[in-house]
Amino acid sequence: MDKEKLQKILTKEIPENQVFIDEPMSKHTSFRIGGTADIFVKAKNIKELKYIIKIAKKEKIHLTIIGNGSNVLVKDKGIRGIVVKIEFEEISIETAVLNKSKFEDILTTDIIEDEMELPKWEDVIVTVGSGVKLGELAQKLLKKEITGFEFAAGIPGTIGGAVKMNAGAYGGEMKDIIMETKCLDLECYEKLIEKTNIDDIEITQENSISPEIIVLSNKEQDFSYRHSIFMERKYIILETKLELKRGNYEEIKTKMEEFLANRIQKQPLQTPSAGSTFKRGTDYITAKLIDECGLKGYKIGGAKVSEKHAGFIVNENNASAQDVIDLIKYVQNTVYEKKGKKIELEIEILGE
Repeated sequence: MDKEKLQKILTKEIPENQVFIDEPMSKHTSFRIGGTADIFVKAKNIKELKYIIKIAKKEKIHLTIIGNGSNVLVKDKGIRGIVVKIEFEEISIETAVLNKSKFEDILTTDIIEDEMELPKWEDVIVTVGSGVKLGELAQKLLKKEITGFEFAAGIPGTIGGAVKMNAGAYGGEMKDIIMETKCLDLECYEKLIEKTNIDDIEITQENSISPEIIVLSNKEQDFSYRHSIFMERKYIILETKLELKRGNYEEIKTKMEEFLANRIQKQPLQTPSAGSTFKRGTDYITAKLIDECGLKGYKIGGAKVSEKHAGFIVNENNASAQDVIDLIKYVQNTVYEKKGKKIELEIEILGE
């Protein structure tokens, strides 16, 4: 692959400051670990995303999609092909009276400009681009006195990643507030490219419904614990519609502060990590098992099992991805040998 040639092709439609050659993935993951991506592109809208997919298909180049990089570990040799970081950051807030039979017809809807006060309807519909960071959305909703999102305020990452893994905390999960999600069916779009003269495919900014742009209801997203349909199908999340409610500013703020204080007390937030490394078990608490196996503080290279929370593996001292992978395997093997439980990863490992 001629990287310089590919960069020139991509920058015909995408600003140069969004396209990078041999970009260190350590700059784009919360673990601060990872080799280089051959080509790294920031996609700000659907037009740019479709153009990248079109070029990748034409040039027969592998495509990897990421969000904020907060739940991934990139291997030391990096990622071949094109890495696309989704940066769709639009937020719109509507107030509505909803049919109470769960996410049915919107009976009344008022579009609310950013600086306008919300009418006194109880229900609030928030449409969020998949690249919006959860913390930033939480602060915007606090300002507008909108409740129901407090549980996600301290979760690192973006809406897209949170939907994909059905992120949750403090008794709340994304599935509880999602009405519907708009996504691009990558397989469908690639088939369209295959059977069409690729140079004749019109790339438009419009994010309307078409064969490759689909909208999935809450039920169709097949949510369960840290799982959704997006882990099984080649769907790229574009935006999500949330059902929230009007609330009280001080009550929302107090709840968010309580959750943050709890995170600071119990989680190693000051050390690079990808959040909770392992999934919770169906009949056990994974971090508790790891602790009971005496693994808190155990190190391999620069990677360490957090002494504050055994469910976290942290990058304590310039860890390599291989350090983390070796430590993950050691923890999994030790827990299986001593407790008879096979603990599963919550993070995603990318690259080579």
